[in-house]
Amino acid sequence: MRGKFLTIEGTEGVGKSTNIDFIRRQLLARGITLTLSREPGGTPLAEDIRDLLLANRDEIVDETAELLLVFAARSQHIQAVIEPALARGEWVLCDRFTDATYAYQGGGRGIDLEKINSLEQFVQGDLRPDLTLILDIDVKVGLERARQRGELDRFEVESIQFFERVRAAYLSRAEEHPHRYAVVDAGQSLAQVQEDIAAILLRF
Repeated sequence: MRGKFLTIEGTEGVGKSTNIDFIRRQLLARGITLTLSREPGGTPLAEDIRDLLLANRDEIVDETAELLLVFAARSQHIQAVIEPALARGEWVLCDRFTDATYAYQGGGRGIDLEKINSLEQFVQGDLRPDLTLILDIDVKVGLERARQRGELDRFEVESIQFFERVRAAYLSRAEEHPHRYAVVDAGQSLAQVQEDIAAILLRF
């Protein structure tokens, strides 16, 4: 029996790492065999591409080059990790997936969504998450949390306006496809956030 594919999305500082660990523990407690991964990354090659994407540099990174690097990493990740795990009947819990590309490269960078859709079809075929949790927070609050973690990467130094567009793109996707998305208010207390997440998982 094929496994389920769960993804966690959100802008900077929404608490993805903390809540992914909470979800992991919830699923393991139910006896679910689980593969935990992230994007960009998840394999040695894809992690190398992640480093290229996140590194601060003097050179201006062309937005198309950025988009293609994201999907190159994703292709390797799908073939080496995600599809084999799902075929084994494992659940895959992934920190970001293609919704992040629609949000960051589409919403944030303004890349034509049809270009992203074409790459999505080419790289993924029919593969889509079964459930996507979007952790949503006021952009200024999230960025302040991110700054408290330490040095910022190439994306985290983008403008408030960039992240407002990213957030709007996430919420737009959730509104257009409510059957696959669940939006959680990440500005609440951690206990309330995790209570909401637990309820969503229970329904799923």
